[in-house]
Amino acid sequence: MTPAVIVKIGRDKYQTEVLIDKHQIIVDEPEDIGGHDLGPTPMSLLLSSLGTCKAITMRMYADQKNWALEKIEINLDIDIVKNGIEQLTHITIGVKLFGELDDLQRERILKVAEKCPVQKILSNPIYIKTHIVQ
Repeated sequence: MTPAVIVKIGRDKYQTEVLIDKHQIIVDEPEDIGGHDLGPTPMSLLLSSLGTCKAITMRMYADQKNWALEKIEINLDIDIVKNGIEQLTHITIGVKLFGELDDLQRERILKVAEKCPVQKILSNPIYIKTHIVQ
């Protein structure tokens, strides 16, 4: 089960505290838009979730197959194109696989990465309901 995420923000622009179980993350905005740059931006965290999910999925698969995957590096970039009231989001992902792998193994690992849970969520319709709690 995914642990609950609690997000808190006070009056200090735009420093936000994220609590996930026993973990704490500080999220902020860059100084040029009024933040203090004390942590990653919300958009960076979104990309981090996708990238880490892909990396873990690839690592698990390579371990199951007993393949010589030594290291994975993933670079992610996001581009949001607005067209009137609609917007299209492009996420570009570059994957580097290190280790003694043949072309078929590399292709299979990359294909498995496409099935990570976060990508499945982001690739399908998402319905978000926000409400006030007392």
